[in-house]
Formats: sequence, C-alpha cells, structure tokens
Amino acid sequence: MTDRSAPDRASRERGSAMSPSALLSVGIQALTRNRMRSALTVLGIVIGVAAVIATLAIGQGARAAVQAQIRAMGANVLTVIPGTQTAGGARGGMGSITTLTPDDAVAIKKECPAVEAAAPGVRTVAQIVYGNLNWNTQVQGTTADFSSIRQWPVADGVFITDSDVRGAAKVVVLGKNVASELFGDGDPVGQTVRIKDIPFRVVGVMAFKGGTGWGGDQDDTVLIPITAAQRKLMGITHANWVVCSAVSERQVDAAVQQITELLRLRHRIREAGGDDFFIRTQLEAATTAAETSKVMTLLLASVAAVSLLVGGIGIMNIMLVSVTERTREIGIRRALGARRRDILAQFLLEAAFLALAGGALGVGLGIGSSSLITTLARWPTLIQPSAVALAFGFASGVGLFFGFYPARRASRLDPIEALRYE
Repeated sequence: MTDRSAPDRASRERGSAMSPSALLSVGIQALTRNRMRSALTVLGIVIGVAAVIATLAIGQGARAAVQAQIRAMGANVLTVIPGTQTAGGARGGMGSITTLTPDDAVAIKKECPAVEAAAPGVRTVAQIVYGNLNWNTQVQGTTADFSSIRQWPVADGVFITDSDVRGAAKVVVLGKNVASELFGDGDPVGQTVRIKDIPFRVVGVMAFKGGTGWGGDQDDTVLIPITAAQRKLMGITHANWVVCSAVSERQVDAAVQQITELLRLRHRIREAGGDDFFIRTQLEAATTAAETSKVMTLLLASVAAVSLLVGGIGIMNIMLVSVTERTREIGIRRALGARRRDILAQFLLEAAFLALAGGALGVGLGIGSSSLITTLARWPTLIQPSAVALAFGFASGVGLFFGFYPARRASRLDPIEALRYE
C-alpha cells in the first residue's frame, strides 16, 4: 500500500515557507513585547558603535592636525645639523661638533641642483628690553632666505636683507608674541630694543605662526642677521644648523643625497668615515607622526570594539532567554508546518534587527559625540565614511554572530517536547 502521507508532508513543508516581511513582522512583535529588555540589549551596541566612531574620529583628527602643522612648516624643508654618532671612539649627538659654517649654506645653495634655498642659523637665549619692559626669549641669527624657506611671512615692516647680513647690521625682526609683550597694541617698527645691552632697531614683525608639534611656541622668538648674532652676541663662527628647501617635495631625497655628498667633500670626510652632520626632513617627521597616530588610533578602536563584543554577548543572552520563553510558541509553529529554517531565520532576523537598530543609533551618537568633543574640548576630530561603515558593519556582524547560536538552538527544538514545555 502506497504511503501518501510522505509526499503530502513534503508538499506542506515546501509550501510553508514564510516570506521575509512576515518573518520581520513576527520578529518585531516579539521584540516589542519586552521593550525595556530590548532597549537595554540595544544599548550595548549603541555604546560600542559610538565609542568606535568617536575614538577613530579623535585619532584621525589628531593625525590630520599634526600633518597639517608639519606641512605648514614646509613639506620640502630639510635641516642640516652638526653632530655625529661616533667620532674617534667617542659618541656624540646633534650639535656636539662645530664643523658646520655659513659658507656651507652658500655652497649648498650654489652646488646642489635639488636645493632651492639655504639659510644658516644660530640660536641663543637673551633678555629683550624695551623701556621698562623686558622679555626673555630665544634669539635666532639667520639670513634673508629663512622667511621663504619656512613659509613665514612678515606681517609688518620688512625681513632681514642680504645687506644686513653682510654688514652685521643691528636690526631685529620680532615674533608676534614678543611684539605683544613689549609693545602691546603699539607699532614696534622703527623702535629700538636692547639685546644683551646692545641696541637693535626693529625693522619688522613676523606673522602669527603658532606652536610646534612638540609643544614649542614659534612666535616666542626674535630674528637678527646671523653675522650680528655670531660677532656681537655669541662670539662664534660656526652655525648651529642650516635649513634648506628642496625645489619640490619630490626632490627632497635628491636634495638629501646632494647635500650629503657636498658636505662630506667640504669637510674632508674619508670614504669609510662617518658623517659629522645629520639631515632631518619634514617628511620624516610626517611619516613618524602618521605611524604613531595610526598605532594610537588602532589601540583606541580596539579598546572600543570590546564594548561591541560585550553588546553582542548581551544579544546572545537575551535571545537565549527569548528562546526559552517562546518554547511553546516554537512548538506550535512547528506543528503547524513551519520548517527549521523558518525558525532559524526568524530568530536570526530578530538578532540582526537589534544589532542594526543599535548600530544606526550608535552612528548618530558617535557623530554627535565627535562634534561635541570638537566644540567643548577644542580637540580636532575627523569623521571618515569608512570608519562609520566599519563600525556599523562590525555591529551587524556581531549581531548575526552572537545571534546564530540561539537561533540554531530554537530551530533544533523537538516540536513534541516544545509543546509539552510549561
């Protein structure tokens, strides 16, 4: 005798599949029965997504700020500093050797095709006096090319000229902060200040430059001809550094190579001997800052991602509770013809809905928090679409991953046992 019940059951199984809209409707109804529990479950995902977006925005903002500051100083700028790592068996650092001279800067500018300009420099600290006011600051001796190399224009008056350098003229250009401390709102150009009891005529005031990436204040300085600094203030003939600008950012490496070869020749360094100078570029500083910022950003994001995992565990916990509470419902649905895949899809959909809702709210909270940090803490933040997509996608993945076990457990319940469950 033919068993017609098997085909009938197979037909019933094939025809009992629920549409996605029906599954979604059933899932939302189940979640809204315990609104407080669902809200608390979503909260973990919200906090996790917001934390990831905010930390990435802070890291990217800091990175962008440092990069902008370095590039404002000139991406094609490089600095030659005297010093050596080994000399005659003894170790020395930057500035430990006095072989660098202003003539080296002249030679670099003339004989290195990749170098556009070069300016030697010296530095000392002195008290600047005007009338009954005084201010202790750094005094830099340099040449006319310094302003263009550093991309630092004069706001009022003029900069040091070549004739000032040749004549060791007692002229000075004030940094913005020094001018404010000594002259307030007055015009310093044409006035006379004293540096180590030597009178210097103020010929200009530099434009506002801002701080450095390492906490210094570029506007707290005064600039005088290098010859005046060497002869009248310091009693030296060497230079503390030579700052150069390459023809372009792409020519920085070529400029470094040309300067190295030229200085080794001028300083009579043997082929096997070590250099008696260092060359530092802004690109090196930019690369170092970028790598440091990248590591810190990844560290912050990793810490924030932990809260997403906690939120995912919360989803799994609540879904397991939901499976237990709805055991009889699952049994009834199975008895009416629902397939295992329908039960699995429904509970997965509920977990995904919780994760997606939490992710969407978290994105809004993360963007709002980043803006609030910028406004209240004055901390630069930069929100990138890729960071938002990463946080939202990770939240969705967490929801599905932690929701799969409860959904699988629900789909594998025995219908008869489920109907008997009290």
